[in-house]
Amino acid sequence: MTYFHIPVLSKEIIEIVDPQPGENLVDGTVGGGGHAELFLEKTYPKGKLLGIDLDSEALTEDQRRLKKYSKRVVLERGNFIDFESIAEKHKFSPINIFFLDLGYSSQQLNNDNLGISFLKNSPLDMRIGGQGVDNDYRFTAEYIINNWSEEKIRNILKDYGEEKFAYLIAKAIVIARKEKSIINTQELINIISRSVPTKYKYQKIHFATRTFQAFRIAVNEELKNLQNVLPKILENIEVGGRVCIISFHSLEDRIVKNFFREEAKDCICDVKVPLCVCKHKKLLEIITKKPIMATAEEISINPRSRSAKARIAKKV
Repeated sequence: MTYFHIPVLSKEIIEIVDPQPGENLVDGTVGGGGHAELFLEKTYPKGKLLGIDLDSEALTEDQRRLKKYSKRVVLERGNFIDFESIAEKHKFSPINIFFLDLGYSSQQLNNDNLGISFLKNSPLDMRIGGQGVDNDYRFTAEYIINNWSEEKIRNILKDYGEEKFAYLIAKAIVIARKEKSIINTQELINIISRSVPTKYKYQKIHFATRTFQAFRIAVNEELKNLQNVLPKILENIEVGGRVCIISFHSLEDRIVKNFFREEAKDCICDVKVPLCVCKHKKLLEIITKKPIMATAEEISINPRSRSAKARIAKKV
C-alpha cells in the first residue's frame, strides 16, 4: 500500500517556527515525513532529525521520502512519550525544535484491521502501531467494550468523546455483550444507533463519531501521553527552542493551550493568594496568541485540515 501524507498548516508553521541551519528537530509523530522534509530543507547542512512513530508503515515511507537526507536522519519506532530514552540511545542533542502532529493519516483511517473509522467494517482494535513497541501492551477497543464496567465505559464516552448520550450508549453496550461479544465496528455502530434519539442520527457529525473517538483515545492513552510529554519537552529543549503542536480536537488543544499559558507566567498561584508562594518562573513565550488554522484554500485541497489547530511557543 502506498503511504500518502499531506502535511497540514505546513507553510504557516515553517514560517513561524523559522528553523535555522544547523538546528535539530525531534518529530515525535513523524508520520509520512511531510513536515520533517520541510524542516530538513531549512536546517541544511547540519541540522539533524530524530523521527519517532508507532506506525511501521509510516517509517518505511519516511525512509523513502527522506532518503536524500539520510545522513542527518534517525528514525525509530516508538511512542513520543519515550523520546528522552530514544534521544539518549542515539546521542541526539541538542534539541532546538520539538514537533507533534496529533492527527491520523488516511492510511490509518482506512486500515481494514485497525477499526478507528466507522466508515468500514473492521475489527475493534484501534491500537496505533499494534503491540510490540518496547513491550508496550495496550488493551484493544474490543477488550474494553466487552470487559470494562458500564461505569468505566460511560466515563470514557463522557470524558474522551464529550458524548451527551454516554449513559444510554454504555448501557446498551453492556446489554448487547451479554448476548454475544462485540467484535467489529459495524456491531458497535448498530448499538449506538439503537441507543440515541432519531434526530441525533441526522446531524452534521455522524452519530458514532464521539464514541469512536473516545475508545481510540482510551486505547492509546492519547490525552495522558500528551499531558505527560509536555513537561518533558520543556525540560529537554534548548533555551530559544520552539515547541509546535498540531491538534485535531478540543480536548488535545485545551491541554496544549493550558500548558503553554501556565508556563508563560511567573506566578501560577490562586488569584485569592495575596502574595506569590509558588516560586514558579516563566519558561515559555507563546508565539501564537491564537492557534494557526487552515485557510479556505488548504481546506479545499485537504478537507481534513479543517479541524487542525497549531500552537507554537518558545523556551526562554
